Parts: sequence; C-alpha cells; structure tokens
Amino acid sequence: MTIEGGGSVGSSSKASQTGASTRPGLVGVLDVGASKTACFIARPGATPRDAIRVAGVGHQSSRGLRAGSIVDLDATESAVRQAIEQAERMAGASINAVTLNYCGPSLRAKKIRASVAINGREVTDRDVKRVLKTAFSMWQEPGAIPIHAIPQRYGVDDNADVRDPRGMFATRLGVEMCVVCADQAPLRNLALVVDRCRLDLRSIVATPYAAGLAALVDDEMHLGATVIDMGAGSTSFAVFCDGALAHLGAIPYGGQHVTNDIARGLSTPMAAAERIKSMYGTVLDGPDDDFEMIDCPGMCDDPGIRTDQAPRAVLTSVIRPRMEEIFEMVRAQLEQGGVYRDAGERVVLVGGASQLDGARELAARVLKKQVRLGRPLRLSGLGDAVNGAGFAATAGTLHHVIDGPREAMFGAPDLGEGARNHHANNGSHPVGKLWNWLRDNF
Repeated sequence: MTIEGGGSVGSSSKASQTGASTRPGLVGVLDVGASKTACFIARPGATPRDAIRVAGVGHQSSRGLRAGSIVDLDATESAVRQAIEQAERMAGASINAVTLNYCGPSLRAKKIRASVAINGREVTDRDVKRVLKTAFSMWQEPGAIPIHAIPQRYGVDDNADVRDPRGMFATRLGVEMCVVCADQAPLRNLALVVDRCRLDLRSIVATPYAAGLAALVDDEMHLGATVIDMGAGSTSFAVFCDGALAHLGAIPYGGQHVTNDIARGLSTPMAAAERIKSMYGTVLDGPDDDFEMIDCPGMCDDPGIRTDQAPRAVLTSVIRPRMEEIFEMVRAQLEQGGVYRDAGERVVLVGGASQLDGARELAARVLKKQVRLGRPLRLSGLGDAVNGAGFAATAGTLHHVIDGPREAMFGAPDLGEGARNHHANNGSHPVGKLWNWLRDNF
C-alpha cells in the first residue's frame, strides 16, 4: 500500500488514486461474509456527479467462513468463484481485479496526531504528504495490517480544524489521522482466495466504513452519525463526523448467533431455526404471543415423531437477550473509544440481521439515539433483491473505489505471498520503483 499526498478532508478522489480501474472501465468489488458472498460489477458514470450504474450482480451462500475467518479454503473459493461468474455473466464482461470487503472481530481504529515544521512559508502538496508520512510512521500495531489511513482534519499553527491547508502560510502543519487495521492472518487467507480465483487484489475496505459511504446522507456524515452493520458472524460499527471517519470497531456476535440461540432454545435444527427467525422472529412483545404457537421440527427427521410447538413468547425471550447484548457491546465500545458524543444522535442500521422485526426500536432504546434502517443510496441498476440493508457494504465499496474520500494511502496492503498479482505491477518493476520514488519526492 502506497502513501498518497493528501487532499482535503471529505474530498473525492479519482479512481486511479484508490487502486481502482479508470472511470471508463468496469469496477469489481467482492464481499465475503459469514452468510453470503456477493460480487458487484459496475460502470462508473461519465462524471463524479453521475450515479454509479451496477452492470452485474452475483451472490451465493457463503461456505467455509466463521466470524470473518476462513475455516475451509476450498469451500470459500468455490462460493467466491460462483458469485464472480454470476456477476460476469450478468454484466456481459469479465474482470481481472477486485476490491475486497473485510469485517472481523480484529477490525479496529486508532487516532494519530503529528506535525512538521513549515517555517512560515506556503503549504504545498509535498508538505501535506510529508506530514501524512510522519503521522503514519507513528502507527505501531504488531501483527496487524493497516487498510485505511484517513486524515480527519489538519492543523495550521493554532487553527486545528482546517479542511485543506494547501496554499496557506504556516509555521507548523499538523494532521489528525484515523488508521484502521486488522489482524494479518485472516486478511492473508482472504487474499489467498482471491489469488486462487486468478484475480488481482486492488485494495481492502473495512465493511462498516463502506456501509457508511453507501447508507449515510451528506448531513449525517457532517453532523455525526453511527453506522452499525449487523452481519451474520459479527457486528461492526463506524462513526462519521465532520464528513470523515472518526472511529470504527467490531464485536464477535451477529445474526448467526441469534440463530444458534433459537436452535438451542427450541431444540430444533439450524435450518429450521433460521426459517423460524425469518418468519416469526421479533424482539417486541405482542398481545397474543402466549397463545400463538410455532412449529419446531425436532432434531430427528423420523416422520413418526410429532413436531413440537412453542409459544411465540418463548421465541422472543430467546432472541431479545442476544440482540440487547449486541447493542450494549456496541455502546460500550463507543464509550470506551471516547466517541459516544461525536457519534451524534443518529444511528443507521444495515446488514442482514438488522432486518429482524423490532431491531430498530431495540437499538433506539439501548443506544438512546434516533435509529433508522439504511439501504444503498446513489446507485442505479440494483434489483429489489439486492437493494436492501444486507448489501449496503458491498454497494459502499463501489462508492469508495470510484468516488470515495481520498485517503493517505491507496492500493492493496502488503500481505506477503498471500496476494500476488497476475498482471502488470509497476510497483515491483524497476521502472515502477523509479517512478514511485520520483512521485514521492517531487
């Protein structure tokens, strides 16, 4: 991953600066989750104001993953291949590179502040790049890989809230940066899956950050809002304030854990528990819950065994404690990170598990904030089946690749042998190295 030279906070970047395809070409993104694997292929608009048009969509049930980590490499590769092939058939074109979503319990953020001397002259692009490099050099997380380095605001002498310092005169130039990282092992395994599918890995995007780019409106990003992405294997969150990412984190519980609780509590198979959750699951009490009975198939498929039944009130009593625990853990992390107030009064729920009946009302009660359900915005060509909360992060990755906020670094992280490129890679060629040196120093 290459350190890039600045830009104003919240400004847009060109696709080439994020390691993506150029604007006229196709862009592919891949979301490998615990319950589904999705691939979007899109054609960027002619200008940044034009809506991104999705040309191909593929999604399959995930196999071989648990809580953001691969437990069966072959099964995961098979699901990824099928999703990509489905999207390519729909788009009528093939892709040779993808940007990957990642969400796991190890996802975390750290705020870094740094400054450099300017000696009273005009701030240039080179000065901005220098202060960003200085800040990034202060990041130390053994065993972790940085996937985002987002400048939140710059400081020009005593003015600590500058959007773009270039052209201003200063004695010292400072920056406040949010660095997002994750453990190396799960990232390398996901990169290996991409490599086995004969694709280049352009970059990695944190799932809650991508979800915010897709589901938040501009006012929410600037006034302060929290996006909570409730996946199957984990729940992650991102705080946006003043148009930039302020904090990020994840907890190791999600919709699959609710299904597990139902299976245990009602003594029913996992497939039946998932169906019961989808059809009858809620965290809200109803007046007839004690009398409304739900069929609960037994663990044995012997037709001679009578199907058990349980009141809907029992199902609610199983689901609600787990959902409360998830929201309470999110609130605890927000308070621990010192961003509970910066998170504003707005919460946007996305992810498949957020569609559970009553989740919005429960989140509002636990977090003591206004809560709404989110979905992908500013995209065209999405069918109804993939235009819901469960695909917000995949859609947001398209926004990040094509027109997302400019970061202090771009490209795929250095994951070692787990991510090899099958096409020209100027960064490893001697001429490419010379070009990179000239770009960084002049």
